[in-house]
Amino acid sequence: MIKSTSIAPSNIAFIKYWGKKDSSLKLPLNGSVSMNLSGMTTTTTVEFKKDFTEDEILIENDDRKKTKDRVSGHLDKIRQITEVDMKAKVVSRNNFPSSTGLSSSSSAFAALTLATVNALNLHLSEKDLSILARQGSGSACRSIPDGFVEWLEGEDSNSSYSYSLHPPEYFDIADVVIVVSDKKKDISSTEGQILADTSPFMATRLANIKDKIIKIKQIINKKDFSSFGQLIESEALEMHAIMLTSNPPLIYWQPGTINIIKLVKKMRTEGLEVYFSLNTGQDVHIICKRKDVNKLEGYFRKIEEVKRIIVNYPSVGARLSDNHLF
Repeated sequence: MIKSTSIAPSNIAFIKYWGKKDSSLKLPLNGSVSMNLSGMTTTTTVEFKKDFTEDEILIENDDRKKTKDRVSGHLDKIRQITEVDMKAKVVSRNNFPSSTGLSSSSSAFAALTLATVNALNLHLSEKDLSILARQGSGSACRSIPDGFVEWLEGEDSNSSYSYSLHPPEYFDIADVVIVVSDKKKDISSTEGQILADTSPFMATRLANIKDKIIKIKQIINKKDFSSFGQLIESEALEMHAIMLTSNPPLIYWQPGTINIIKLVKKMRTEGLEVYFSLNTGQDVHIICKRKDVNKLEGYFRKIEEVKRIIVNYPSVGARLSDNHLF
């Protein structure tokens, strides 16, 4: 048994998943396509010892009991697989805001899964690692493989996993995240997804989602940036339309969110080809060509609502590190 540390990226879904068909296994109502992000990562160190009497879980900026219980529950799943009954010390840090809709649970549970599996000398394929990470947080399965990723909807736990469509260097784009607030969300994504079926438009969304996944993969294959941007914008707005029309409605946006969206559209009219996407929160992902990153940063540094700018490029997935947190 050893101490192990893993670093895992957050990800941005271009075609998104919203709603689960099995909450305990975290099986999604639909598949999704995403990109791992170089500038937004979680680092987690896990150590098992026979003299630990209980799990010690230290998560930077999150001391909530329900978060610690969720981590312990995931450790229990892996302990059960390995038939290990030792308790663990877990220390985890993000380099970006947590619980604000930037998919911090994706990177957190991908990092936790890889570090725990390695600490217990459990040798898993990438597919099996993705399946295990999904059981901690659905979208964590997308943070295991490299680069551009598809998460297969699946019919059971074994068939719902993520794999790499293309390596990070395949498509020369960037994701500039505009943080308009670092306040934690009132309603978590886990709680919000329970409401998905209450939207009168959810059935229409699900009827069209498979064709949309086929289309985004074709567009990425061709590196057609304009078609790519148009599709990811409409997809982000569609997902938020489901949230807005749920009962009760979920309104994650803040005034700054809407202002940034309008500015993105204005920039396009002025000749800079950029597009927006949104996860389940208030901050805005702006997708651009790599060559336009500096221009975009300079533009948004002057905007009052912008609290922070995080530049991301397509990234490798979860990986081990020798730099332990304790």
